[in-house]
Amino acid sequence: MVVADIAYRLGDGDDLDLDAVIDLYRASTLGLRRPVEERDRMTSMLRHANLVVTAWAGAQLVGIARSLTDWDYTTYLADLAVHLDFQRGGIGRELILRTRAATHPKASLVLLAAPAAEEYYPRIGMRHHASAWVLREGDRVL
Repeated sequence: MVVADIAYRLGDGDDLDLDAVIDLYRASTLGLRRPVEERDRMTSMLRHANLVVTAWAGAQLVGIARSLTDWDYTTYLADLAVHLDFQRGGIGRELILRTRAATHPKASLVLLAAPAAEEYYPRIGMRHHASAWVLREGDRVL
C-alpha cells in the first residue's frame, strides 16, 4: 500500500501527546513489547528521547521513530512503530531515512529488531550485527 498525504515532523518526545503515542504503539503491536500500561515509564521514555520523527495522516499519529543520539557517532533507534492500517506504504522506511538525515552523515544507526520485524530491516538495506548484547530485568552483571 502506498500512503499519500503523510506529513513528517522532527522533534523530541516532549512534543507529543502521551495517549496518542500509546494508541499508536498498541495499533502497531509495539505495545506488546513496551510498558504501555505504565504511564510514568512511557512519559519518561518520550521525555528522554532526543530525536523523534513522527508520521501523521491529518491529525492522527500513524508512525514514530524514537531515538537516542549523540548526533555525531551513533543513533540508537529505540522504537519504530507504524500503525497496522498504514504499514507497507513506506512510512517506516521514511521514518528511518529522516532519523538518519537528522544526524551526522557518518553516524551509525543501531536498533534491536522485534522478532516479527527481523525480515524487514535487511530489505531496506540495514546490515545484521552479530555482537549485540543485552542485560534485561533480573540479569546480573557478574
